[in-house]
Amino acid sequence: MRIDLSEKVEEITEGQDFAIGNDLVFLPDFEKSFNLLFKKRVYTQKEIDYCDQFDNPILRYASTWAAKEAVYKSIKQIIPKAISFKKIEITRSKIGGKPSVVLPELYKNLKLGLSLTHDGDYVWAVVILKLINN
Repeated sequence: MRIDLSEKVEEITEGQDFAIGNDLVFLPDFEKSFNLLFKKRVYTQKEIDYCDQFDNPILRYASTWAAKEAVYKSIKQIIPKAISFKKIEITRSKIGGKPSVVLPELYKNLKLGLSLTHDGDYVWAVVILKLINN
């Protein structure tokens, strides 16, 4: 017996007002693939300025990338239309401070909580998204 998983996913998520997204980055692989074109296509100027102020900016770029991926994955569960990674901006309240997500006005009905961590060669981001009905 075959089960159509897309129908099951739609059945489970119908009317869903929350989502969870996460991403895990392996730093050695990220560093090998990181280049100027990727940097220009994915990161906002504010994110670049933040990351470049550190002695080891690759860790900050990787954590910001993981955060963007986690945000993207959570949004896609609620809103099927794709969002550009450059439109997902990750900010910090201060150096090493609490990360926040800045999205275009179109997504104002989404409330997001973001957590980042790193240990050794890994960076992990988790996002909890709540759909707010105004």
